[in-house]
Amino acid sequence: MRKSVLAALLLAPMILAGAACNQAPSAGNDTAAAAEGYDLAAQKTKLAVIDMKPDVSFLTAEERQVVNLLIQASDVMSAIYRKQRDANWQATRAAIAKDGDALKLEMYDRYFGPWDELADKRAFWGEGTMPEGAGFYPADLTREAFDDYLAKNPGEKTALTSPYTVVVRDGAKLKAIPYSVAYKTELTQAAKLLEQAAAITANPSLRKFLSLRAKAFLTDDYFESELAWMDLKDTPIEVAIGPYEVYTDRLHGQKTAFESFVTLKDPEESAALDKYKRYLRDMEANLPIDEKLKNFQRGFESPIAVAEQIRGGGDNVPGVQTIAFNLPNDERVREAKGAKKVILSNVLGAKYDRILSPMAPLVLVPDQAKLVAKKYMQLETLFHELSHSLGPGTITLGGKKTTVSEVLKDQASGLEEAKADVMGAWNILFMMQKGELPAAEKSQLFATYLAGTFRAMRFGIEEAHGQGAAMQYGYMKARGAFAWDAKAGRYRIDDAKFEVALRDLLREMIVLQHNGDYAGVKAFMAKWAVLDDNAKSVIASMGAIPVDIRPVYPDKV
Repeated sequence: MRKSVLAALLLAPMILAGAACNQAPSAGNDTAAAAEGYDLAAQKTKLAVIDMKPDVSFLTAEERQVVNLLIQASDVMSAIYRKQRDANWQATRAAIAKDGDALKLEMYDRYFGPWDELADKRAFWGEGTMPEGAGFYPADLTREAFDDYLAKNPGEKTALTSPYTVVVRDGAKLKAIPYSVAYKTELTQAAKLLEQAAAITANPSLRKFLSLRAKAFLTDDYFESELAWMDLKDTPIEVAIGPYEVYTDRLHGQKTAFESFVTLKDPEESAALDKYKRYLRDMEANLPIDEKLKNFQRGFESPIAVAEQIRGGGDNVPGVQTIAFNLPNDERVREAKGAKKVILSNVLGAKYDRILSPMAPLVLVPDQAKLVAKKYMQLETLFHELSHSLGPGTITLGGKKTTVSEVLKDQASGLEEAKADVMGAWNILFMMQKGELPAAEKSQLFATYLAGTFRAMRFGIEEAHGQGAAMQYGYMKARGAFAWDAKAGRYRIDDAKFEVALRDLLREMIVLQHNGDYAGVKAFMAKWAVLDDNAKSVIASMGAIPVDIRPVYPDKV
C-alpha cells in the first residue's frame, strides 16, 4: 500500500462508526475460505498481472506535473472507496494481518476487502458474501426494511436515497450523512490536489473542470463540474474523478462509489471513432420499439475518446478492470449534453490478447472461432458505451417524473449493462446498413459478441455485467441464435437467428425500462440469467486462461 493512501486512511473521520459494516472477524475465522472447492491461491492466478507502460513521452513538463497530482488524487479516491466497501475495514485488515496469512492479506489489499470479486463476492476471510449495502448502509439493514422505512418516512427519502450520502442508524431512526462530511478528511485532501493541478495547467477547460470538481468534493453538488467535464478540449489529459457508479450498492442501487481514471488521449484513434456519434439520433430512431417509447430528450453531443490509462483509483482498482466508461450518469447532464465515452485502449488490448483471443477456440466451432476479432471487441465496447446514452432515462410513472435507475433500484445496473451489450450490437448492424462498416463482417461481430458473453460470465453472475451476460446467453440460446455442437463440444452460431434474437431481446429490455417494471425485471433475470451444463463445461475448460487482468501502473510520469 502506498504511503499517501495509508496516511489518508488512518485519518478517517469517526462519523462512519454508526454505519458499522461487518464486525471484524476474529483471527483464524476463515470458514468460507476453507469451504469445499474454494482455493484462494487458485483464485489469485485468475488475475494476470500486466506491467502497463503507457507512452508519456509527448507530455510537457507542465502536463507531467498535472498528471502526477492527479495520480495522488486517485490514491485518495482509493482511500475513500475502501471505507465505502467496508466501514470497518481497518479492524478487518488488522485481524487478517495478525493471523499471519500473507496470501489472504495480499488478496484483501487487491480487492479492497475480504470478498472475492471473481467468486460472486464470497468471503475468503470471515463468512458469507459481501453485504449488499457494502459500507453505505448499516450491515443489518435489509432492502425490505429500508423500503419500509422510506414508505413510513417519505420526508426523509430524498436525503436517504441521495447518491451522495451514507446511511447510518440514529437510535431507532436512519440518518443521512453527506459524503462531504463522512469523507471530509479525504475529500479536503483531494480538493487541494485538484486545486494545485488547476493552478498549474494552462488549458482553460481542464482548469475549469478541476476547480469545479474540487469545489464539488466539499459541497456534494457535482452538476456544474459534470458539465465542465463534458467540455474538456485541447488537452491530452482526460481525467474522470469523483463519485460515479452504483454497482457497489447492491441494496438499493443508488449510492455512488468514488473512483478515478487518469488517461492520455490518442487524437488519431479518437478522431477515427468520433464519426459514429453523429448517428446517435438515428440510432435512437432505429431502435426496434414503438415510436412513443423512443427518447429524443437526451443530448446527443457525446464526445468519444480513445486513451491509454495511466492510473486508476477507487472503484476502478479492485475486481474486474474497466475497458471503457460512459459518464456522467446524471440524467440532467445527459439531457443537456449527452455523455462522454472513453475507451481504455491499453486495458482493452491486454484483455483481448490474454483472455478473449485464447477463449475463442473453447467457445466456438473452429471455423467460427477464427472470426473473433480485436476490431469488433473495440467496436462492441464503443457501441456498448454509446448505447448507454440511448433508450429510456427520465421516465414518467403515475404522473411523476423519475428515472429508470431510481425505480429499478438494485435491478437497474444488470439490466442496463445487458441493454448496452445488445443495443451496441444492434447499432453496429445499423452502421453496416449505413455503409460505415463492411456488412460482410457480420459473422465477425456475432462471433466476437458470443465469445465476449462468456468472458463476462466468468466474472460471476452476481456481478452486474456477468448477470447481464448470463441473461443474454439464456435468452438468445432459447431463440436459436446459437446451438451446442455435441460432436465439436463447442457452439455454432446461426447468423440469421442471432440478428432476430438481438432485436427481440432489445425490445423486451427497453419496454421493461420504460415501464419502470421492477418486478418484471426481477422475473426476467430469474428466468434467463441461468447457466446450463454446456455453458458451465465451457467455462470450466478455461482454467488456464486468466479471468481478468491486474494492471500495474507507474507511480509517477
